[in-house]
Amino acid sequence: MQYQQVQILLVQLQNELRDLQLWQSQAPSAEALQSTQPFAVDTLAFHQWLQFIMIPRMENLVQARRPLPTSMAVSPMAVQVYSGQLKRHRMLINCLRELDQAVTGQDPLQPDQA
Repeated sequence: MQYQQVQILLVQLQNELRDLQLWQSQAPSAEALQSTQPFAVDTLAFHQWLQFIMIPRMENLVQARRPLPTSMAVSPMAVQVYSGQLKRHRMLINCLRELDQAVTGQDPLQPDQA
């Protein structure tokens, strides 16, 4: 059930990126994709990291039924990245928040859940 929910949310995430016209037809360079920084902040825009790194990795885990991350907090990064355009990116942030919750069982935007 968790894998199915994550897969649905990954499709929704792709659709949100397309709706915001952030989906790219051409991948960044291989060098840019090799970043070791969190969210590849040194080589990619956040939406590129989502499309070319996070989504494919999560899809691979789901398809192979491999263990999902025990810790995941992508939505707080989205809030930070899009802080000047929260209204425009609200659906994208909400989708990432739901994905964080589906994977970990916790809402990273509500840190006082103990």
